[in-house]
Amino acid sequence: MRLASVAAHFGRDIERSLEKMAGIVADARAAGADLLVFPDATLGGYLTDLRHPDADALPPALAEDSVEVGRVVAMARDMVVCFGYTEQARADGDVVHYNSALCVDGHGVLGRHRKVHQPAGEALAYRAGEELAAFDTPVGRIGMLIDYDKTFPEAARSLALDGAHIVACLSAWPASVTDRASRMPQDRQSRLFDLYDSARAAENQIVWVSSNQTGVMGGLRFLGQAKVVGPGGDVLARTWSKGALAVAEIDVEGEIARSRRILHHLKERAPSSYVGSLREEL
Repeated sequence: MRLASVAAHFGRDIERSLEKMAGIVADARAAGADLLVFPDATLGGYLTDLRHPDADALPPALAEDSVEVGRVVAMARDMVVCFGYTEQARADGDVVHYNSALCVDGHGVLGRHRKVHQPAGEALAYRAGEELAAFDTPVGRIGMLIDYDKTFPEAARSLALDGAHIVACLSAWPASVTDRASRMPQDRQSRLFDLYDSARAAENQIVWVSSNQTGVMGGLRFLGQAKVVGPGGDVLARTWSKGALAVAEIDVEGEIARSRRILHHLKERAPSSYVGSLREEL
């Protein structure tokens, strides 16, 4: 199976983003990709300020059944495609917005995720999601996370326990806002981004497909660093800070079975020893 992850910049212009997506989908199809993972906020872009989001500069919101989502479904055809957007939905009679991701193929929506964990001022722009669940697709059972979600081991572990063998983690992950480094490899957030990708794959013995935005929006400079990580935490393909496509060929089921042959982390947990709610949940 060929898995592809995108590092690219997507801004407020949704029409331009759809055209860019179509080009990347064509490139991925030419590379033989079965699964393609775009970044968080592919349609409409991300926030420009994490601490004080400006209400006048928030991303445009779309409903799941919008024409724009339908165009992504159409371009996906036989490929499984994950992408991020600001979702407009109704809750308790009100219109609310979520930082969301959809997984689609040419037949429609296969799965969805609303970002659960919110950094800094993101709660001023989005309502938090409440569910972590895997779902079945033509390329196997998948789970999705959105950037800050991967900071929390419980999120990826929940998906693995729900049977996900592939986790698509869609990010709009910026360089450090408070402690800027002169060179990207020295940036604290750059190191953490890579660390979490490998750690989450290795601790759950799953395949991890990590995408990210590039470029600049407002005061945020995004890292890129898209990658595909094997169940041992080894990086199989990656990009750097510029826009590119990371493509890796891997026997997902075979490699996961091999990694769990002697040490099977999910089966060898000791929930009775864990603190508080972890006993019941994990």
